[in-house]
Amino acid sequence: MTAEALSKLYIDRPDENIRENVKNIWDGIAKPLKGLGQFETIFAQIGAITGTTHIDISKKAVIVMCADNGIVEEGVTQYGQEMTSIIASSMVMKDTSVCKMAKVTGADILPVDIGINRDNEIGGMIQRNIAHGTRNFKKEPAMSQEDVLKAIEVGIAMVADCKEQGYSLVATGEMGIGNTTTSSAMTAALLQCRVEDVTGKGAGLSREGVNRKVEVIKEALDNYNFHKSETLRILATVGGYDIAGLTGVFIGGAVHHIPVVMDGVISGVAALTAERLVPGVKDYIIPSHLSKEPAAIKIMEELGLHPVIHGEMALGEGTGAVMMFSLLDMALSLYDNPVTFEDINRIGK
Repeated sequence: MTAEALSKLYIDRPDENIRENVKNIWDGIAKPLKGLGQFETIFAQIGAITGTTHIDISKKAVIVMCADNGIVEEGVTQYGQEMTSIIASSMVMKDTSVCKMAKVTGADILPVDIGINRDNEIGGMIQRNIAHGTRNFKKEPAMSQEDVLKAIEVGIAMVADCKEQGYSLVATGEMGIGNTTTSSAMTAALLQCRVEDVTGKGAGLSREGVNRKVEVIKEALDNYNFHKSETLRILATVGGYDIAGLTGVFIGGAVHHIPVVMDGVISGVAALTAERLVPGVKDYIIPSHLSKEPAAIKIMEELGLHPVIHGEMALGEGTGAVMMFSLLDMALSLYDNPVTFEDINRIGK
């Protein structure tokens, strides 16, 4: 994939006729009009994306991009890089939070090593490692543009594989120590806002730790002097392989007409990046929850998306998206087995 080829990708608009037809089906069900609120809108969106009123979300997957971040050298995290490999290994064993939650919803976890800092492969992971983590962006750009484009291509290809295997709904997940620092830096650069307004505690930093994180990001952004339109440069310079891979997942969802359920703030940064690189991608995104990381609100406002779950979650891995799977399944039970007012009248007689 080249930057030119990426810029030339064309995203079809979802089918508006199908969207209206799905809304009409909801209106015919015995309930108050718009009684399921956002869920009716979401299912109309899924119908418009897939081109049918017959909504099928029975086969679901979470694509979890795992990568390390060189910025950890600057003491901006609570844990060291070794935790990325440890948690990734646990994910393969289905012992992490997202795995346990996915089991309840019947979703599959697809863990991808796109940039873990480890010499040997972790058995059971999808091996797409581009490099052993990024460089320290305080000292130098985190990645080359070539490697960023490779990572985006990995994400697009993952969605293509999912479609071929019959998945009808995918979600984004990530795992990598230091990625709330990269996501905060990217948000500040993409939105041209104050670093303090988009930087949070991540996995549990103290106030002093957050201050250190802010200082490191500020110094880096001052050195690079980004313009908000330099999306690919921002991603390559202060982003990570996980964010780049997820950017590709969102683009892939739009290209292959598969709705993508977005997880938290890191997925949100990837979604914003994807929309900036390939306009129209956001029409294929279903937001799940509003992360308690401060960047989340600004990203959602910029994208015009409205998350369903407001639980102050910050668990990561794709857990918020998996929680959304359950809610979608419950709403679909009404859509798939509707009772109309005519049915009720017949019963009453």
